[in-house]
Amino acid sequence: MDATTPTTPGGDERAVMVDIRGVNKHFGDLHVLKDVDLQVGRGEVVVVLGPSGSGKSTLCRTVNRLETFESGSITIDGQALPEEGKALAQLRADVGMVFQSFNLFAHKTILENVTLGPTKVRGRGKADAERRATELLERVGVGEQAGKYPAQLSGGQQQRVAIARSLAMEPKVMLFDEPTSALDPEMVGEVLDVMDELARGGMTMIVVTHEMGFARRAANRVVFMADGQIVETAEPEAFFSAPRSERAKDFLGKILPH
Repeated sequence: MDATTPTTPGGDERAVMVDIRGVNKHFGDLHVLKDVDLQVGRGEVVVVLGPSGSGKSTLCRTVNRLETFESGSITIDGQALPEEGKALAQLRADVGMVFQSFNLFAHKTILENVTLGPTKVRGRGKADAERRATELLERVGVGEQAGKYPAQLSGGQQQRVAIARSLAMEPKVMLFDEPTSALDPEMVGEVLDVMDELARGGMTMIVVTHEMGFARRAANRVVFMADGQIVETAEPEAFFSAPRSERAKDFLGKILPH
């Protein structure tokens, strides 16, 4: 079976949703992504792990061109990633992104934050967008906060709003770049619960995280990166119980309880 056909743990083939081929990226003299190949199937949850500076977040950010790259190609659902302009904005609307910082508009209410994209980018009517936003805020457990402003919410609540905002665009794939790393420990679980539910619901997800429990529980595949390269790819149980590479063994030895 070729590398372009991701499989589920049960062995059935998936259509490719995100296809990353030979991607290279430099920051000055630093070669941060080195000929990276990764295919993510429709409905697949891929968790990207690795030490700081391994290129995980950079890879995540190239998928919707928040970071440019010098060579290689990325396609989303068969569409090549445009370099700029309207076509890029359109494709970005299909790729939800949740960051470490919540990036909510401070001067807009929670409901306004969630309806902005659908009305401005997708052209939805205000009433329709508000109805959908209300449903999504309920789904992520912050429905009663709709009239408040971001500063009135906890970090965990703001991150759940950020997830609802991405979902309101009806994306084909969701990118999560260390979505819990800025949160107080007691708020991490409430955000991971929402991500778990999305994973179970069949959302295509690429998740950069240090949350090993989530990786074990929710991922179809774990991708381990080091020094700008994908070193190892495996199903979660195989990766955590019997990593093949020395780099992965060393990484897990430092972060997993002994």
